[in-house]
Amino acid sequence: MIEARHLRVLRAVSTTGSFSAAARELGCTQPAVSQQMKALEASVGTTLLIRTGREMRLTQAGEALVRHASGILAGLTAAEEEVAAIAGLRAGRVRLVSFPSGSSTLVPGALAALREAHPGTRVSLVEAEPPRSVEMLREGDCDIALAFRYGSCGAEWEDLVVRPLLTDRLIGLVPEGHRLAGADAVGIAELADESWIAGCPRCRGQLVEVCEGAGFTPRIDFATDDYPAVVGLVGAGLGVAVLPELAIESVRPKGVRTVMVEPAVRREIVALTLPDLAQVPAVAATLDRLSLAAAR
Repeated sequence: MIEARHLRVLRAVSTTGSFSAAARELGCTQPAVSQQMKALEASVGTTLLIRTGREMRLTQAGEALVRHASGILAGLTAAEEEVAAIAGLRAGRVRLVSFPSGSSTLVPGALAALREAHPGTRVSLVEAEPPRSVEMLREGDCDIALAFRYGSCGAEWEDLVVRPLLTDRLIGLVPEGHRLAGADAVGIAELADESWIAGCPRCRGQLVEVCEGAGFTPRIDFATDDYPAVVGLVGAGLGVAVLPELAIESVRPKGVRTVMVEPAVRREIVALTLPDLAQVPAVAATLDRLSLAAAR
């Protein structure tokens, strides 16, 4: 194994022509230079220098190694500088995946604050709902996944670093002229005879579970992953819906009224990453900014 420090000594000896001159250039002793040259020759298995009087002459193998040493040492220097920049958050890249309502509410403020504090850190964003976003994280297609879950599923993310961000309550949506539009709170069973508009698959499953717990199965006439479409359908009087509070923040609910739904249903919003990625400075900084954005 050739060590970089040995290559630096060889190059200094080649440039200055002697061990003592190389020692002065490197700021060490002449015996230290001699020992490192012996170690390098032992590593490569051949003689690299021949003493001729007071000068040192490179062998053919020594000339070849010096010729490569400049490129190797330059590459190492560049690598060291790049790693130092990443570690110091002067550079770096973070690939973030988020569900849509998180993209429009939590992510913008977090990334703006990150850019202001660390302008050299680049963040890319794509959208995906869990569990696909979590699969992308495990498959190496992103560094952070913004995700959510209903209830406690301890084993679901046990291999990941979980950064809790906030708890998001489901809010009922009814048309403005609905009989329950002025109510402060509505029992979910009071909507048993309504036509329903359902959201994303995971939210849809939670809706069915909650309604069945109240003694009825919701009649889902429309299903869409697009939150503005859900609001538009409710506003047109085509049914009722429940949406996470975060989703309602991300759209302008025209023609609808929001009502609190009982029993309360909440989802946990989290940022996920892999244990090794959590140690990367740019990833850790992004997680911190997401936490701050969620706390506002």
